[in-house]
Amino acid sequence: MSLQRPDPRYTPYKGPAAGWGALRSVAHFWLDSKQPFKNLRALLKTNQNGGFDCPGCAWGDSPEDGRIKFCENGAKAVNWEATQRRVDAAFFARHSVSQLREQSDYWLEYQGRLTEPLRYDAESDRYRPIAWDAAFALIAEHLKALPSPDQAEFYTSGRASNEAAFLYQLFVRAYGTNNFPDCSNMCHEASGVAMGQSIGVGKGTVTFADFARADAIFILGQNPGTNHPRMLEPLREAVKRGAQVVCFNPLKERGLERFQHPQHPLEMLTNGSEPLNTGFFRPALGGDMAALRGITKFLLQWEREAAATGEPAVFDHAFLAAHTDGLDAYLAQLDATDWASLERQSGLSLAEIEQAARTYRQAERVIVCWAMGITQHLHSVATIQEIVNLQLLRGQIGRPGAGLCPVRGHSNVQGDRTMGINDRPPATLLDALERRFRFLVPRAPGHNTVEAIEAMREGRARVFIGLGGNFAQATPDSPRTHEALRRCALTVQISTKLNRSHLTVGRDALILPCLGRTDIDRQAGGPQAVTVEDSFSMIHASYGQLEPLSGEMRSEPAIVAGIARAVLGDHPVDWQALVADYDRIRELIADTLPGFADFNRRVRHPGGFYLGNAAGERRWNTPSGRATFKANPLLAELLPERVRNTGRRPDLILQTLRSHDQYNTTVYGLDDRYRGVRGQREVLFANAADIQRMGFRPGQKVDIVSLWDDAIERRVQGFTLLDYDIPAGQAAAYYPEANPLVPLDSYGTGSFTPTSKFIAIRLEPARDDGRIH
Repeated sequence: MSLQRPDPRYTPYKGPAAGWGALRSVAHFWLDSKQPFKNLRALLKTNQNGGFDCPGCAWGDSPEDGRIKFCENGAKAVNWEATQRRVDAAFFARHSVSQLREQSDYWLEYQGRLTEPLRYDAESDRYRPIAWDAAFALIAEHLKALPSPDQAEFYTSGRASNEAAFLYQLFVRAYGTNNFPDCSNMCHEASGVAMGQSIGVGKGTVTFADFARADAIFILGQNPGTNHPRMLEPLREAVKRGAQVVCFNPLKERGLERFQHPQHPLEMLTNGSEPLNTGFFRPALGGDMAALRGITKFLLQWEREAAATGEPAVFDHAFLAAHTDGLDAYLAQLDATDWASLERQSGLSLAEIEQAARTYRQAERVIVCWAMGITQHLHSVATIQEIVNLQLLRGQIGRPGAGLCPVRGHSNVQGDRTMGINDRPPATLLDALERRFRFLVPRAPGHNTVEAIEAMREGRARVFIGLGGNFAQATPDSPRTHEALRRCALTVQISTKLNRSHLTVGRDALILPCLGRTDIDRQAGGPQAVTVEDSFSMIHASYGQLEPLSGEMRSEPAIVAGIARAVLGDHPVDWQALVADYDRIRELIADTLPGFADFNRRVRHPGGFYLGNAAGERRWNTPSGRATFKANPLLAELLPERVRNTGRRPDLILQTLRSHDQYNTTVYGLDDRYRGVRGQREVLFANAADIQRMGFRPGQKVDIVSLWDDAIERRVQGFTLLDYDIPAGQAAAYYPEANPLVPLDSYGTGSFTPTSKFIAIRLEPARDDGRIH
């Protein structure tokens, strides 16, 4: 038994979301940027007409609202990117790659912006300068030497602009492959698959304006206070006007409880706050599908009672008759699902499920939002289709104030997919590319993220090019991913800041420094704007505001065009001419992709333009031409078979999550204000009773071992146990630190999305921790 006392760096947070805590945090990062007055001017142009789109999340705004439009975490993202610190050849002369590998992810990115192209020199274990043309020629040499284009992997981060993504997919398909592992594979891939099958479109059906019209907003598996803070204001306003905001989340996150508005002087001066929900339910990890099915089963019960007594119907029968199919099979599945299974698997009582169902029934217009707490499970596709089923029963798709809202993460992850970053592209996209550019596009499915890692590990892929992001850390099963990258003949990282992917090198490796969203992008035709798409399918123009740190930094479109020209010459387009004026790229997009007609004129309209959504207009691009109920059976057992095959019962089920000082793999600091953690990241949140049951004490350090039946030990060491308000049997830890615990082949059925929200683990006393046990 450990004699260690609780960690003094952990004190539960008592304040509301945002407010004074957010202002203090913004001020800290603003001053730490080393150019505070320039950055203040930039911050005031964030998400404004004529300014730049926030490089953080994909949440949208009212296009007519002229107020300040950045949140705490958006300010962190801007100040983190717009720093005077730089990483150049002189930096690598002081630090070998091996030495840098010993540093934390936070330390690496804190060193500043990458400012010149660099090539790894294995003999000295350092990066050395390389000319841009020589870097492009080296890439071309490797790509041309491959026996097949399918031996190259072309990764994309959601930060890339529409213009960069369109050029990238055009180049890669002209080169000859659909290998597009993408950051969306690891987050909302399940949403796209599920909704595509059910309603014919993989995007949300609502707009920002719908939130002001909704009678109820259901928030599932999402923590907006940290991940999408600008979402807090419409939730607060909904509660104030009498709408219901119902949250399903195992953790009672501060950003789902109370909100202090930093732009409301009276509220700040009085230190007041407003509630963010009218109902809070804490399901078991993986239990959301059972909870949703319980709601629909109650609706069915009330529908039958209403029919028997002559009361108004619960279901929207006119909508069901005109727009849906598969209803009878789905209702049969509801009847076949017993209440005891729903209660056991959801982790909620039937009284709680009935309460949520009554709230849903009483609302005329309902929006359902979700994020990775829903998408990163074995049965995520089925769970999201259960959300769609629920909304279809009452015609809650394609009407004002109602619909489906998958809340995307990175600022243009949705736009990248729209532009064609897709390992399994629809035939309509490929047909359009062939018509416009007159070359035979590859038709075979390419590799997603999991498949790309497997291909690199097995030697079937030998070149990796990353357009942004931090592939080495964002992916599951970190040691296997690192091994995969090291087996490549060439790894190329197109990046703004130093991260671990630059230190996980193939036999040859390049760092190509790119401009960020905040940087002025000057090309031959003058300063350029790029465009992005938010979660509501709004297309915005983004104009960088700050002078780049170095003349050696190039824009992402320019880098993609430089690689393409070195590999393909002027086939199928004059790449350099396109980069001289991004209007020319947008003209090609307008010629090729639906919804982008007259792109250049429309995107210059204040607030941009709405791309449209077929399902939002009740046009269903499904094989039947109707919205389709999916009658998925409830899982008999949430614990995966490959965990059960180990013959060991887990101590806990773990979910990975972000800290409040983090965006994706970018760690801005070592605090997590809303959860009360200071100065540390290797922590494990667990229930006090579970800690005692397992023979540990709060503050004790433990090793975490995940269970999977492949004889590979997956272990992270020296995590501090924190007594936290979390349901019994559950645990939580930060990623990417916990990513080594996620097996590469543990992914969602039909989506390949890693199951990072359901990891079976056992705990052991930390090895060699020097304490008394």
